[in-house]
Amino acid sequence: MNAAAVPGAEGAKTIAFLGPAGTFTEEALFTQPDYASAEHVAATTITEALEAVGNGQVELAFVPIENAIEGTVNATVDSLVFEVDLLIQREVVLDVHIHLAAPPGTELGTITRVLSFPHATAQCRRFLAERLPNVEVVPTNSTAEAARIVGTEPQPGTAALAPRLAAELYGLEVLAHGVEDHPDNQTRFVALAPDGLPFPTGHDKTSIVCFQREDRPGSLHGILSEFAARSINLTKLESRPSKRGLGNYCFLIDLEGHLADEVVADCLRVLHAELAGVKFLGSYPAAGDHGPAVRARADTAWREAEAWVDSLRSQMRPS
Repeated sequence: MNAAAVPGAEGAKTIAFLGPAGTFTEEALFTQPDYASAEHVAATTITEALEAVGNGQVELAFVPIENAIEGTVNATVDSLVFEVDLLIQREVVLDVHIHLAAPPGTELGTITRVLSFPHATAQCRRFLAERLPNVEVVPTNSTAEAARIVGTEPQPGTAALAPRLAAELYGLEVLAHGVEDHPDNQTRFVALAPDGLPFPTGHDKTSIVCFQREDRPGSLHGILSEFAARSINLTKLESRPSKRGLGNYCFLIDLEGHLADEVVADCLRVLHAELAGVKFLGSYPAAGDHGPAVRARADTAWREAEAWVDSLRSQMRPS
């Protein structure tokens, strides 16, 4: 879990997040000390959180964008690509453990309905198939919303797939712990603002969307070759429907490096000139437990390089 704060939109006083209280999103938000001290505004949906920052109600939106089991959170990605113009300020990766919770005294064998956020339900397919094969699965706007409904509007045989924090907040008892299909389950969250780019740290990531001018053989190869020619490593490549008809796709790309890096900037120039469109989603510090150490090494290397150049310049003499 990325528990250390990293640069990017520090000092934000208001942050909209996918609520209600107790979601994994809020849990991830609290891992960032500077964000934890801000005023948190719970949004009912991801779209509502993004619109809140887009129309100036809050300074930042904090939402899930990707899960290790289920992949992209479509509501977030589609909004960023097609509906809003926001820039990623920071990413946070959280270890995710999902629990089956119900009102105290409920027996596992009496469960007939399970409520949760669809992404969370999908992360627990094996558990549901093996332990609760005949339950009705009911979608909710978030995992915490599922816990809130079960806790405040209890119905016989109803349980929620939710974080431990949400279960505690709404007075539920955990019937089964860690029911996600894979123990290494993680979710990636992003903080978004209307403008501004964090300064480069030496361990950064850039996100873009590439739209094709036309669907022709080798078009994706042409895009990828620009990165390969510059030895830029891609950490994610995903195609998404462009909403312009069947067979028309755009490509979401995460790459190592920052817009301030000339090699990255040069690659984006070429893509912008040759494609129908490139949407820039941000350059920001990369997450991960190793991130702070990588950034510290990069900072040390930069200071040593500066000192070396300064020592060489000090030897200059008039000709």
